Amino acid sequence: MTRHHNFCAGPAALPTPVLERAREEMLDYRGHGLSVMEMSHRSPTFEAIAARAERDLRDLLAIPDDYSVLFMQGGASLQFACVPLNLLGPGGTPNYLDTGIWSTKAIKEAEHLAGAHLAASSRDAGYARVPGREAVQLSADAAYLHYCHNETIGGLAYDYVPEVEVPLVCDMSSSILSGPLDVSRYGVIYAGAQKNIGPAGITVVIVRNDLLDRALATAPTLLTYKAFADHGSMLNTPPTYAWYLAGLVFDWLKNDIGGLDAMAAINRRKAATLYDAIDASDFYANPIAPANRSRMNVPFTLADDALNGVFLDEAEAAGLLNLKGHRSVGGMRASLYNAVTQQAVDALVDFMGDFEKRHG
Repeated sequence: MTRHHNFCAGPAALPTPVLERAREEMLDYRGHGLSVMEMSHRSPTFEAIAARAERDLRDLLAIPDDYSVLFMQGGASLQFACVPLNLLGPGGTPNYLDTGIWSTKAIKEAEHLAGAHLAASSRDAGYARVPGREAVQLSADAAYLHYCHNETIGGLAYDYVPEVEVPLVCDMSSSILSGPLDVSRYGVIYAGAQKNIGPAGITVVIVRNDLLDRALATAPTLLTYKAFADHGSMLNTPPTYAWYLAGLVFDWLKNDIGGLDAMAAINRRKAATLYDAIDASDFYANPIAPANRSRMNVPFTLADDALNGVFLDEAEAAGLLNLKGHRSVGGMRASLYNAVTQQAVDALVDFMGDFEKRHG
């Protein structure tokens, strides 16, 4: 069996130890005689799996007791609607920061429901940096401020946390668990799983309990945070196997990696390795302001776009997979999520150097 280096933006690489453990438990989960994907979500066995996953996530992120942890479905895209549905009950206008494609999608969804105020945008800067702190201007009736911490497609990340008097809402789909996080600064954090949490199919939502009663009266029950909190995220049949695998990832981060400080150090080294190689070259380029470069998603271009296809073909032949940039921006993109090893990044940098020598 050969495992190649997977730089996919999502669904993304999973830690090899997690996959190996899932393989061991696939047919017979710890002597129970069936697979996790076959057992009832109401069974004591699965309830223990779910409780352990939540406990480990709370430990990793030091989530305060006055926050609920929800395991929902629909990915971050469904949360674009869930956020206004759950926070606009008392009235007010949704406020948003615009830094790229994913924040734009969230804004459009809010506009469908209640309109939206653009508190700041870096569109005029080509989304090459985030708006400065001083640029953030809330509406007088702001209900909350939403932003995307890390724009997966553009490779743009915030280097600060906005300071506002209204609930702060953050899409952390592509950066959660990549390092320590002060949850107490946020009202709502949400993240699609298929980057650093686990496989596609489950979404983690962390919501401060005092916000659970702010949903619109017309909000569908299955889209309300309070209903999920009241039912332990089992309002309907959850994606049980994805939940189980997420729990294995949390365990790996705690016990194999040593927590999020250790994970952050690993991620800093990986990102520095790739960015240093790009910056030292006249053949490769990254368009993002250094202060806002993402550690999770590194887009880069070649000096000659005509070589893009050759680069991708040769990279795949070398076991370096999923390096094609998003269709909206082109070029290349290497996603360096937690499960991507330093060895994988070193192999990519070696390949890039060799390719430049042969084609530069």
